[in-house]
Amino acid sequence: MSDPLSPSPEICQHIAQYLSDQGYCILESAMPKSITDMLYQRITTMRKEDFFQAGIGRKNNFQVDQQYRTDHIHWLHQDQASEAAYLAWMESLRLGLNQALFMGLFDYEAHFSHYAKSDFYKRHLDAFKGNTNRILTTLFYLNPQWDKQDGGELLMYENDKSQIPLHTIMPNMGTLVIFLSDQFPHEVLAAQQDRYSIAGWFRVKATGGVLDPAY
Repeated sequence: MSDPLSPSPEICQHIAQYLSDQGYCILESAMPKSITDMLYQRITTMRKEDFFQAGIGRKNNFQVDQQYRTDHIHWLHQDQASEAAYLAWMESLRLGLNQALFMGLFDYEAHFSHYAKSDFYKRHLDAFKGNTNRILTTLFYLNPQWDKQDGGELLMYENDKSQIPLHTIMPNMGTLVIFLSDQFPHEVLAAQQDRYSIAGWFRVKATGGVLDPAY
């Protein structure tokens, strides 16, 4: 019997192959439905005060700029069952990708993202210039019965100079997107109803073995 908290070898190999070939992977129904359903139940029943306004930058450079992004977030922790299940699945994926691609991924951090009606996130890169150690970005969507008129699409661009999206991705329930953090600018278009997802990052140790702090 397969372990629901671990991706199958086939899924690990599929993701690794696409990352190697093109730097990104878009996979529908990657995670067991039992985990996806638990995560959806969790995020849709959380209290408003469990979330805080997302910002940009880290530590002393952290700032809230609602002209840039307007979503609210909640960092995932091991002491909650559905969040722990997701983190365990990603930990197994980390080990699988390290085995396949020798990436030296050291850990993983993630948060729920809630986009209320009209919320957005303008075009950006996830990897910070300089002391960054975020290597792979993951996005996992938790929106059943999402239609085009609901907005909230993820637009991925091939590089900084690209004006036409490489992909337009609907935030459909169970879709997993993984890409190299420093290569693909992306944005979230304004949602027309509540939009739920998990954003995460696989990281490597920075110079001197110190991890950049979460933001």
